[in-house]
Amino acid sequence: MSKPSVLFVCVHNAGRSQMAAGWLRHLAGDAVEVRSAGSAPADTINPAAVAAMREVGIDITDQRPKLLDPGTVEASDVVVTMGCGDACPYFPGKRYEDWKLDDPAGKGLDAVRPIRDDIRTRVEKLLAELAG
Repeated sequence: MSKPSVLFVCVHNAGRSQMAAGWLRHLAGDAVEVRSAGSAPADTINPAAVAAMREVGIDITDQRPKLLDPGTVEASDVVVTMGCGDACPYFPGKRYEDWKLDDPAGKGLDAVRPIRDDIRTRVEKLLAELAG
């Protein structure tokens, strides 16, 4: 059996989805294929998201916001959306989850930390379900 593939999608692919992808890469190693994308990608990753992840030893500075492509959705086993609304294409047979999370855009580090920690909890739960 091939390893599962998870796609994290938010609007700008600069905060929530990048933190989630960082957590999953960190916690799963190479056991899960990790992707992220945005319906309207930003130019760069949110500096507060980078700083919040750095605090827990995860470096996401090498990641770049990417445009959501229907082929990426189709190639993923699990699609986790975070506020991208109707911009996310739907393919039958995929597992979809919609995580209601505050958007870290424009927020300082103190406001981003609880979002980071909430994402970790959700990623740990997802990883346990994938392993089960």
